[in-house]
Amino acid sequence: MKRWVIVGLVVAVAAAGAAFAFKRLHASDRSLPTSRVTRGDLSLDVAITGEVRTLKTATLVAPPVGGTLQLVLLQPTGSAVKTGDLVCEFDPTEQEYNLEQNKFELMQADQEIAKLKADAAVQQGQDEVALLQARFAVRRAELDVKGNELLGTIDAQKNVIALGEARRFLAQLDEDVTSHAASNRASLAGLDERRNKAMLSMAVAQKNIESMKMRSPIDGLVVARQNGDASGGFYYSGMMLPDYRSGDMVNPGRTLADVIDISGLEVQGKVNEADRATLQAGQGVRVRADALPHERLSGKLKTIGALTSRRFFFDSDSKRQFDGTFQLDRVDPRLRPGMSAQVDIIGQQLKNVLSIPRQAVFEKEGRPVVYVKEGDHLALHEVKVRYRTASRAVIEGLTEGTEVALVNPEQGAPGKASPATPAGGGGGGVMRIGITQ
Repeated sequence: MKRWVIVGLVVAVAAAGAAFAFKRLHASDRSLPTSRVTRGDLSLDVAITGEVRTLKTATLVAPPVGGTLQLVLLQPTGSAVKTGDLVCEFDPTEQEYNLEQNKFELMQADQEIAKLKADAAVQQGQDEVALLQARFAVRRAELDVKGNELLGTIDAQKNVIALGEARRFLAQLDEDVTSHAASNRASLAGLDERRNKAMLSMAVAQKNIESMKMRSPIDGLVVARQNGDASGGFYYSGMMLPDYRSGDMVNPGRTLADVIDISGLEVQGKVNEADRATLQAGQGVRVRADALPHERLSGKLKTIGALTSRRFFFDSDSKRQFDGTFQLDRVDPRLRPGMSAQVDIIGQQLKNVLSIPRQAVFEKEGRPVVYVKEGDHLALHEVKVRYRTASRAVIEGLTEGTEVALVNPEQGAPGKASPATPAGGGGGGVMRIGITQ
């Protein structure tokens, strides 16, 4: 008996819960938000979020010299500079030492070249004297040989031998003189090479010293880069790095700062694929920078991409977008690159068209549909969407005053609809969804 009492209580509680849930569901079904098809004029304006960009930027990179450089001066971010103004400077001590060393090597090479030329001149004089003496000895030996008829056999033979020795000595001396000249030329060429190397090293050192002072190639504002070496090579995603500043040690080739030209700014943004068809270059735009909420700027659509921009594989947004560039009629001096801006593209003016809220259009099997309220049911109707704006959709296939749902009842928000059933007649791409009462 006690068991039956417990079972009865459980059944009663379950029935009360079901009744309560039914009442809540019924109340939520009746609160399903709807809107009506309206007829009127509509402007195909497109609203996007963009970013202010500069047309001209100069990047300053640490000079490619050997060893680590010490930064002794860097203009802080936001500093205004003119063309030729000093932006950053490195300690030139090491390069100045190299320059002095190369100057000493150049002077030493010059002295050795002068000494070699003097020694060569002395050697050449000695060789010329020796050649004269050797030629004289040969001539005298030849005269002695001519008098052999008056001498005995032994003395005549001595004269012949002396003539041969004099000729061999002269030939050897000629070879020695030629060898001396070639050796002097080779030594002089080696010293000239040392001198040229020293001069080249001097030019490199001088150029490095000059590159230690980096000047702005354009007028603009200085923006210091982050010091990627400040963490000692350790880095993780989201890590905040300090900007370069005076006293930092910098490796050659590191990007130190940018000089941005603020005299010519433009806005760049992404245009959704659905809005791309209604846009063309030359359309007027209204721009409002988030940092200057009370300032309204005008301009025009400068360019719009012909191809969709690539997106990262981890980006959850599946919509394709086109790159758009917007030219400003007047550049506010308070604008800075990197500021976000809201851009309203002034589109075509449509007259006497039917439209509904954009959120009332859904997709089913790749086709645009709406849920039309017919009594206590929602009928699924396929429509043709001609244009879309940020808030409205211009459609064909419905009549003015038709009431449509603003949420998809098949997804259970806010009221859960019963499963879709074919509408009467089953044609025209219309399905009827009954709302539980």
